[in-house]
Amino acid sequence: MYRKRRKKRNIAMIIGIIILTIILLIFSLQATRKITIVEDFLKTTCITFQKAIMYPFTALNEKKGIDQSESYLIQKNVNASLEREIKELKQALNLNKTLTEYHPINATVLSRNRSYWLQNITIDKGSRDGLKEDMVVVTSDGLLGKISKAYRTSSEVKLITSNDINYKISVSVTTNDGDIYAVLNGYDKKTKTIKVTGVDKTSKVEVGNTIKTSGLGGMFPRGIYIGTIKEIKNDKYDLSKTLYVETKQNFDEIHYVTVLRGVDHDNK
Repeated sequence: MYRKRRKKRNIAMIIGIIILTIILLIFSLQATRKITIVEDFLKTTCITFQKAIMYPFTALNEKKGIDQSESYLIQKNVNASLEREIKELKQALNLNKTLTEYHPINATVLSRNRSYWLQNITIDKGSRDGLKEDMVVVTSDGLLGKISKAYRTSSEVKLITSNDINYKISVSVTTNDGDIYAVLNGYDKKTKTIKVTGVDKTSKVEVGNTIKTSGLGGMFPRGIYIGTIKEIKNDKYDLSKTLYVETKQNFDEIHYVTVLRGVDHDNK
C-alpha cells in the first residue's frame, strides 16, 4: 500500500514539473515581459548543455570510417562553408573600426528555430558580457535587429524581418532634396524586401535611394545602413507610398554579428 502511494506521489510530482515547465515556456514567449531568475537559469543551462553536446558529436563524426569518395565531397563543402564564415568574421571585425560611439561586442549565432526563421536568432553573448535588451545588432552589411531578451550567457535577437506589428524602426531616405523620414515596418517574403511606410505621396523618392536609421526615438543610432529602394507602390487610397527595400543581408546565412553597446555602459 505504501509503495503504491509513493508511486502515485512520484507520478504527481513528475506531472507537476512538466506542467510548470510548460507554463514557464509559455510565459517566456512574451517578449515584452521581464525575464525571471528561473527562466534565466533554465536558458543558461540549456545553452551550456547544447555547447557541451555539440563537441563530442563532432569528434565522433571525425572518427567515423567514411568512404573516401564521399569524404572528399563532404570536406569540400565544409571547407567552402568555413571560408564563407571566416570572410564574414573578418568583415565584422573591420566594422568595429567605424563604430566610435559604441563599444562593439562580437558574437556567434548559436541557434535558429525553423518555425521562426525570419523572426529571431540566439547568440552566444549575454548579460555577463554587458548585453541588455534593446541593444542594436548589426553585421558588416548593415542593421540586423535588436536584442529582445538577454540571458546570462546568451541573448535572443529580433530581426528586422520580424512580423511583429509593434516592431517599428524610424528610418531616413536619402534623396536629392534631402532626407525624408519614414518607418520600417514589415517584411515581404515574396520579394524578400523590407517594407518602409509613412512616406507622403508628394515625396520625391526614387528607386535606388539609400535607407538608413534616422536616430529618432533614441534606440537605434543614426546612420546605420539598411538597404536601397527596389520598388515603390502607392497605397490603395493613393495618399502615401510604400517602399520595398533590398538589403545586403543574407538572412538565411547569419553566423557572426556585432552588438552595439553604448560607451556609457563601460563606465557603470
